[in-house]
Amino acid sequence: MRRRIEGFIALTALLVLVAGCDNQGNRNAVANANANANANATVATTPVVNTNTNTRQAPTRAETEREKDRYSREARESGRTVGTGANDLWLWVKTRFDLAAADDLRDSTINVDVDNDVVTLTGTVASAAQRSRAETVAKAVEGVKSVRNQLKVGSANANANANARPANANR
Repeated sequence: MRRRIEGFIALTALLVLVAGCDNQGNRNAVANANANANANATVATTPVVNTNTNTRQAPTRAETEREKDRYSREARESGRTVGTGANDLWLWVKTRFDLAAADDLRDSTINVDVDNDVVTLTGTVASAAQRSRAETVAKAVEGVKSVRNQLKVGSANANANANARPANANR
């Protein structure tokens, strides 16, 4: 009789152990499935937040049209030329914005003039690579027919001091 009781206890312990292992496996599978579902849901529903405070969104063409007088006044006051072509003001705003947004051009003094969809870049950049980069950025603006790159390679700060303006004054 004692052997039967020991056998029964051993069999019960074995069944509990097997059942516990099986439940643990199920619990892990359920936990993994839940974690994956949560991770996927989080990725799908979490908005992308730009933490870089130095960037802002480019104005749209419609916003440029609404602010036409302000942008025209800004161009005149900074001594820039914006032609009377249908796209000239938009190209002036967009090109200036894209140049200002280019990290590798931030320490440059780049002036933008636009006439009949032709962008003219003047001012000073620190290197030949920046001169080339500025031209590439301007050419990438949709609607620009061509770019006249008249940028000088030299010290942007020396140019700003010579003109008694801070760097990026015309951007």
